Amino acid sequence: MKIFVTGGAGFIGSNFIRHVLSLERGHTLINYDKLTYAGNLANLYGVDTTRNYAFIKGDICDVNAVAESMNGCDAVVHFAAESHVDRSIHEPAPVIQTNVTGTFVLLEVARELKIKRFVHVSTDEVYGDVPAGVTTDEDYPLQPNSPYSASKAGSDMLVRSYVRTYDFPALITRSCNNYGPCQFPEKFLPLMISNALENRPIPVYGDGEQEREWLHVEDNCRAIYDVLERGRLGQIYNIGTRDSERNIDLTKRLLKILGKPETLITYVTDRPGHDRRYAINSQKIQRELDWQPQIALNDGLRSTVEWYRNNDQWLAAVLKKGTAVATYAPRA
Repeated sequence: MKIFVTGGAGFIGSNFIRHVLSLERGHTLINYDKLTYAGNLANLYGVDTTRNYAFIKGDICDVNAVAESMNGCDAVVHFAAESHVDRSIHEPAPVIQTNVTGTFVLLEVARELKIKRFVHVSTDEVYGDVPAGVTTDEDYPLQPNSPYSASKAGSDMLVRSYVRTYDFPALITRSCNNYGPCQFPEKFLPLMISNALENRPIPVYGDGEQEREWLHVEDNCRAIYDVLERGRLGQIYNIGTRDSERNIDLTKRLLKILGKPETLITYVTDRPGHDRRYAINSQKIQRELDWQPQIALNDGLRSTVEWYRNNDQWLAAVLKKGTAVATYAPRA
């Protein structure tokens, strides 16, 4: 299978490419990435010499470039997105352009080229603030509360419309919060880790009572690949763990792993529209594809902390440049 991967230099995308290549099933991967601030080719160090891998720098909103690059592929796995909620609040226009218009371009090109399978990678944030005691299955109403989650809900609806209107062979995955190696340090866990390693204040929004569910990126990549290979066309699959923590409790757990004092915690003004709780029901993917998370939260946190400790030069380069240009490649 020849797979067109958008956003393959980003956090989840690069881990997905490594996962697929490790399976040694003869797949060819085309990594199509614009290399914005969070895209980093160093995340794929060593992969660039692999025979069945190629990188193309390009924008998913560029119809001609997408068509030329996707031509000859069998499947698309669409990771590319502006994915940071805070950035979407401060500057929503690029988020809407990439996440909605970019997805539309990909759908149109893939339909024209008769792509056989199209996996759209989404998020549990589209379900919005979830009441206590409730979990969201794939039929739960979409109630996004930030420009980012609204843009992802919009792109989900575009994909759904193509399935219904054009009998387009698409699938959607919605995962809970991912963590693991190569995550850009503006996100919650790598920000906490990088600040703590330097004994800098650790910002916690509001009262820190927001509840999130956590999924190691390797488990998510296994799930996405399972959906790509065996998922029922037209279906949505939630990917979760039930490993839920309040932000403040997770911060304290991290500090304990790092051997750092809780005095580093600094409460800051909450961001606008901040959802209090996410909680997804992932029984469908467990039942249909026999997928289960394999990495327990505490084990995953410890291995992630160790990865950032071992890759201090990668982290310093990313923090210094804030772009796709990397000076240091990550170590395993």
